[in-house]
Amino acid sequence: MSIFLSEKEFDIPAAPRHRDLLSHIPQALKFRLADDAFPVRFVITRSDREHYHCEVGALTGIENLGFERPEPIFRFVRRSVERTDTFNAVFLVPTGIGAEIGGHAGDAMPVARLLAEACDVLVTHPNVLNASDINETPANAFYVEGSVICRLLMGTVGLQPVRANRVLVVIDKHDDELFVNAAVNAVSAARASYGLHCSRVIQLDPPVKLKSRYTDSGRAGGETENLDYLFRILEDYRDEYDAVAISSVVDVPHSYHQDYFDRQGEMVNPWGGVEAMLTHAISSLFNVPAAHAPMFESRDIANADPGIVEPRMAAEAVSLTFMQCILKGTQRTPRIVVGDEAIRHPGVLDVSGISCLVIPDGCLGLPTLAALEQGIPVIAVKENQNLMQNDLAALPWAPGQLRTVENYWEAVGVMSALRAGIAPESVRRPLGYTRTEVRSRDKDMEERESGDQTSGAR
Repeated sequence: MSIFLSEKEFDIPAAPRHRDLLSHIPQALKFRLADDAFPVRFVITRSDREHYHCEVGALTGIENLGFERPEPIFRFVRRSVERTDTFNAVFLVPTGIGAEIGGHAGDAMPVARLLAEACDVLVTHPNVLNASDINETPANAFYVEGSVICRLLMGTVGLQPVRANRVLVVIDKHDDELFVNAAVNAVSAARASYGLHCSRVIQLDPPVKLKSRYTDSGRAGGETENLDYLFRILEDYRDEYDAVAISSVVDVPHSYHQDYFDRQGEMVNPWGGVEAMLTHAISSLFNVPAAHAPMFESRDIANADPGIVEPRMAAEAVSLTFMQCILKGTQRTPRIVVGDEAIRHPGVLDVSGISCLVIPDGCLGLPTLAALEQGIPVIAVKENQNLMQNDLAALPWAPGQLRTVENYWEAVGVMSALRAGIAPESVRRPLGYTRTEVRSRDKDMEERESGDQTSGAR
């Protein structure tokens, strides 16, 4: 049996008052996924009082080929302390959800640069910072693969800054040498211009097969085949690299290439979802950072003139390889640190050092659930509209833990207030009266005794 990566969709019953979701969800998944399926990506796209509509990217076949089962993505380690010597934020715009800001070609990068000014370290991911040939990662930002951010917030890994990584580049064997040559030249340009250490370029034959599709929610997902040989290559050369950059064809209907530009931002980027599934799988299985860039299928597509395009997609309209962003990103992406003792090392950023999470409003996946349980403040931005249909306010937050704001300007203000240690509402007017309660010991005792008697009667 070969290794296969695909998306599964199903509803699970809602937990009472939406509590203990990190226990409730994996228990429900056991009855809906095959025994050999290993989840690598999870999202709740729609929720109400009765059900959660879940979409799960899952690997199958890894154990039959001798690969050890990775650590479960739902493993949770509660932080015992919060370090307050620095203020470190996580900024996410999930891939493939049609986000108004960050749903296209690195168009959330200005937001990342803005948020980075309000914290010591900004942890963010390729969907925010990848813009084909452009990657303007702030000096104090960590470029971190999405599944690794999930594990960071779940408390199971840490991040160690590096001076530079040895990057293994894997590219598809293509029928047209033009695209192979362009990819190799992109790597050479990175080596010559900003000192990339590329351990080697491997041309994969047969190539990995990535196929994009939209889920019922409209989110971009897909499936991937021919992973067996890719994983063997990554295992064989494991001592030679610290990060992986992959360039391969993503199979989409031919019309999508022009439709994407013609619809001026209304079409969900079809490529990113299945790319994220692949990099999640690699990072989970090998504990290394990974990033992916799509490769053109043919010269006809590469040479098509899209005209003057909507600015959020312009970076994609002017690139042949889309590789410089991932090469520059993987050059400095932090090392993944595992082991309960190792992640507590002073030079490692772990969940105890995370001060807040910034997300588009409505996004409900492992980062949001982990922040809820870790007591990490969450800032949800309404202006960044997307396909997700979740009321975050319905979750059992601690008082003041969830802050819903209109835009990223306001998000920076809330971050600054949290960093200063002041209640964000104290700088707004009107300022409500201080809440006052009168408690009666005798009345409390009567209510407790009444409650105990009721419980006994049942």
